[in-house]
Amino acid sequence: MIVDDAPANIQIVHALLREEYQTKIATDGERALVMAATQPAPQLILLDILLPGLDGYAVCTRLKNDPKTAEIPVIFITSKVDLEDEIRGFQAGGADYITKPISPPILLARVKTQLLLAEARAQLRDQNAILERKVQERTLELAKVQEATLLAFGSLAETRDNETGNHLRRTQQYVRALARKLQHHPAYQGYLSDQVIDSLFRSAPLHDVGKVGIPDRILLKPGKLTDSEYEIMKTHSQLGHDAIAAAEKHLGQFSEFLSLAREIAYGHHERWDGSGYPQGLRGEEIPRSARLMAVADVYDALISERVYKRAFPHHEAVEEIRKGRGTQFDPVVVDAFLEMAAEFHAMAQQFADPS
Repeated sequence: MIVDDAPANIQIVHALLREEYQTKIATDGERALVMAATQPAPQLILLDILLPGLDGYAVCTRLKNDPKTAEIPVIFITSKVDLEDEIRGFQAGGADYITKPISPPILLARVKTQLLLAEARAQLRDQNAILERKVQERTLELAKVQEATLLAFGSLAETRDNETGNHLRRTQQYVRALARKLQHHPAYQGYLSDQVIDSLFRSAPLHDVGKVGIPDRILLKPGKLTDSEYEIMKTHSQLGHDAIAAAEKHLGQFSEFLSLAREIAYGHHERWDGSGYPQGLRGEEIPRSARLMAVADVYDALISERVYKRAFPHHEAVEEIRKGRGTQFDPVVVDAFLEMAAEFHAMAQQFADPS
């Protein structure tokens, strides 16, 4: 596009370019801005500085500030020959600066150079977009593989305990729902970022992975455990912690979801009043990830049938969680649970065990 208010100048430039290029003409700055933003957009703008209304500097500045036209290169063609004028042109975003009278070889060479550079930049943007899309696709694929692997790994422990993979899916859903509910609560704000919530969801299936180390005579016992058997059962929290900690050490770098998985495995049997295990943590000492999992895990255990217990109806399970407010569970998490109890019921039905 040629932008100039002098017909003689337009005629000269057009005559030089017409054998190789198609041209558009604008005789003032406002018209130039409209034409530049209209498809098909020009690939290059030859811009005079001395224009009626908006001068060339203002036109170039507005072109560069508009995302639709910012990438179009601008060559100033002007009779203003002072160094200060040239500096001002480049500061406005110009790609080149040609003074009048025009030298045909210089004009043709610089037009060709700017068009080649613009084409190269466009190709680079396309390549970067393709690469970014491939990276996103690969990242999504790896995330799905990771999630499936964690779910399968967690299921190894659950199937030994006569539980199902759906228990893992349900607790995942509960934890994510609780986290989203509490994302902006003062007690959890700043901790529950979208990324942390996603990591909680992916790491939740490992909460009972330590059960793989519990003997079958205890893990599968249909009746009540003796005191000594219960002490052995409680070691699954430590076993899960140690297994995940070993994986972190082998990885050699921080992994948010492994860190959260370790916290959950170690701490989801801690109690708000300090009477839980394995460390006897109390109140705020308990990691927030483990507090969320504690409510999710107990609710699902209550509504699920086991060889040693009946399945509680939803309303009874809700009441049991309510009773544990401030003793077994973080009161903030229980309050959130009570507000969304119907949502928990719906998730439990959606991911119910096969009949």
